[in-house]
Amino acid sequence: MRCRTIPVVIALSAMLAQAGPALAQYPVRTVRLIVPFAAGSVNDLVARVVAPPMAEALGQPVVIDDRPGAGGNLGAELAAKAPPDGYTLMLGNISQAISVTLYDKLNYDFLKDFAPISQLAAGSFTLAVHPSLPVKSVKSLIALARARPGQLNVSVGGAGIIVTAELFKSTAGISMTSVSYKGTPQILTALASGEVSVAFPPTSAAVPQARSGKIRALGVTSRHRSPMAPEIPTIEEGGLQGFEALTWYCLMAPAGTPRDIVSRLNAEAVRALGRADVKSRFSATDMTPLPSTPGQLGSFLRSETEKWGKVVKASGMRPD
Repeated sequence: MRCRTIPVVIALSAMLAQAGPALAQYPVRTVRLIVPFAAGSVNDLVARVVAPPMAEALGQPVVIDDRPGAGGNLGAELAAKAPPDGYTLMLGNISQAISVTLYDKLNYDFLKDFAPISQLAAGSFTLAVHPSLPVKSVKSLIALARARPGQLNVSVGGAGIIVTAELFKSTAGISMTSVSYKGTPQILTALASGEVSVAFPPTSAAVPQARSGKIRALGVTSRHRSPMAPEIPTIEEGGLQGFEALTWYCLMAPAGTPRDIVSRLNAEAVRALGRADVKSRFSATDMTPLPSTPGQLGSFLRSETEKWGKVVKASGMRPD
């Protein structure tokens, strides 16, 4: 029996000896970063801030591959089915966590088919109203909505904004009528024109409109004030205790990617997020760098999937 085991041990030792140098040399060619949303989106922006310093550290190009469609699920499926060799990565975000419950069937498993690498950044949405609405605080908006159940219209579009609006309504115990729009530009146009009374646009897009007087910002959805607009209080400061809704971004690889490669990518992502130029670019667009370990990201993704799953089920949301 012992004689039969020896050749196997020798063979395994040889394989490990060959694998070690290969991992140490990673990467030896271009790394592809799949962004499951359109070029010019915030997701694309985050990727373009992080990719250059990572490419510099890795010694190989990190090429961004925008693959929009199905609320971020087409690109995610493509990334999940890529070879787990460290040469295909994905920029994950809140949309995939929402999709786990929103869609009856997906061709990938968000929590099982990816190896977490690191959180990258998070931003907020802004609760905003048309200037003609007689409210100047979160509390006064809630009071008005309670006095006029279902009469206030809130513009929504995109999974992140939809679930944020639903979470606000359920947490505040109010009823508002949701009106769907294609995306943030249309949401802001509807709000500024008075077509709707309330909206939750991304803070990066809401701040210029608020400062010009076209809309009135009541509060940001994060627990801390936005680095882009510290003059806007948080919704929690406005009286809605425990409220938080973030739009977040993370770096992931296909499940099965070697641990050494995941560790290397984590180290370079964390190092990139610590750079002054990266922090500055993020701050200008309401983004806060959030470096993490792979384990911390994994726990965060499970928590977010559970949190938004409850909101999706309670609201009866369906895919567009």
